[in-house]
Amino acid sequence: MVRSPASSSGRNVDFFCAVVIVGLLAGVAGLSTTFVLRFIQHLTYNYSFGALLAGVTGSSPVRRVLGPMVGAALAGLGWWLLRRRAEVPPLAGTIAAHGPIPRLAWSVDAMRQVLLVGSGASLGREGAPRQFAAALGDFGTGWLRRLDSRDREILLACAAGAGLGAVYAVPLAGALFSARIMLNTWHPRALGAAFLTSSLAVAIGSASTGDHANLDWPIGESTYLLTAHGLLVAPFALAVGLAFNRLMAAARPAREPRGWMLIPALAGAGLVMGICSHWRPELPGNGRSILTVSLASGLTLAAAAAILLLKPLLTALFLRAGGAGGLLTPSLATGAATGALLVLTINWMAGTDLHVPAVSLAGAAGVLAVTQGSPIWAAIFVWELARPPLWLFLVFLMTSTGAHGLNRLLSVRVLKRDERVG
Repeated sequence: MVRSPASSSGRNVDFFCAVVIVGLLAGVAGLSTTFVLRFIQHLTYNYSFGALLAGVTGSSPVRRVLGPMVGAALAGLGWWLLRRRAEVPPLAGTIAAHGPIPRLAWSVDAMRQVLLVGSGASLGREGAPRQFAAALGDFGTGWLRRLDSRDREILLACAAGAGLGAVYAVPLAGALFSARIMLNTWHPRALGAAFLTSSLAVAIGSASTGDHANLDWPIGESTYLLTAHGLLVAPFALAVGLAFNRLMAAARPAREPRGWMLIPALAGAGLVMGICSHWRPELPGNGRSILTVSLASGLTLAAAAAILLLKPLLTALFLRAGGAGGLLTPSLATGAATGALLVLTINWMAGTDLHVPAVSLAGAAGVLAVTQGSPIWAAIFVWELARPPLWLFLVFLMTSTGAHGLNRLLSVRVLKRDERVG
């Protein structure tokens, strides 16, 4: 069917209006989930100001254990009530299949995720704003009748990426998440929509983020020799990223838990988190505390090793118990611990003084490239989180592309071996 010029023009006008609406609503979604998350964190650990790490460190031993347990139990109760009555289909699959958007179910599920992560669960906070932004975006653009199914797919993917961009103040990474990870395209129409929606969402979200980087980059010397160390980190990032993916795949239940056992299972996971936080207060939450400490060079060899082991295990525990949430920031924090462990080991054994924050973030970029399958996006996301000197982007890119390239080579070798065996 050939569209008339008037029809195409009207469709383009509707699409532009929809892009603006989606960007604004994604910003509202990011802002609202951030406010709710902070409220729950402050309530769980009984503090008024500062980051989650300060709240966990300053809370009483009893509250540090009971807070995550009670919050997780309440989230389990909410999911039990929700899943008995409604389906909560996966975001990416629903968008790609052009299926009906469960606006209410996604919105309610998003708030359950915020409750769980806010009370200390080792899951990412990015899943909630992506779902909520997609639900709001679908609601806000439903009256535009001249949009076709591909337009709506682009808009929903842009809403998800813009929601991610809004909560982490990463406009470029939010746009590329929509185009490259959600849509897997470089089409100008999709790219333009993604950049506009993400920029608008981050502008709205700046009411919470303060229009500055999500992480504080330390003032200190770093040298261009770090570029070579970016490749050194790559094989370690590959190994950790593959292990992280396999652990999460094994932990995720084959069928979404719906029974009342959700409540004690998640409460038990919260109890384990509370106990672990007595020794390592960086563990509760999505992983930002780990990134903060690693950038401040506050990790010892033993602490980095403990976090590298415990963070993915706790994330898998919450998944196995039936919780829902993102895996982006837990994998990012695991990668940061990998980089910190490697550079601290080198500094200790060789007597060098390599820059711990730079190598730590390089490890984060490498693991993220393996878990998300997009090395350029991983490097951009990590750089935007802390906004270090621009040349350090090259270090992150070297690690992410190195880890991704090694992963591709390994996949080809495994495929050839299976073909020979078959």
